[in-house]
Amino acid sequence: MMVWWLVALTLLVAWLLWRSFLLAAMQQTDVTDSLLQQAPADEHEQQLSLLRAELAELRSGVIGVGQRVLDLESRLLEQQQLLAAQGEQLQALQLTEPESKIYSRAMKMVQLGADLEEIMRECELPRAEAELLYNLHQQKS
Repeated sequence: MMVWWLVALTLLVAWLLWRSFLLAAMQQTDVTDSLLQQAPADEHEQQLSLLRAELAELRSGVIGVGQRVLDLESRLLEQQQLLAAQGEQLQALQLTEPESKIYSRAMKMVQLGADLEEIMRECELPRAEAELLYNLHQQKS
């Protein structure tokens, strides 16, 4: 959902920048000069002040949108860091569970070449579980 906000905000910023550059270009082109020269002095000042006001408004809008994008990026980074930390905590919990230690030890024993009886005795596993682990991990070795 954050991605859609970022895309929408990026498009809005791009449009505002394009509009700002268009207005700035209009002020500097011969077309603007010829239009302003044809108008009386009062209209010339009014048009120029309107263009400046609109340009200032667009610039402030772009700054606001840019700030919003920066805020969203920082929130996204915080969420990613939180998710990574939770993933590490989950991994640590899985490794500290007694059952997972037993199975990890049994897998390691299979990889080191222990036989089925030794795995059952050392890890205190029922024959069916020991056979399953033995068959699964013996194939990988």
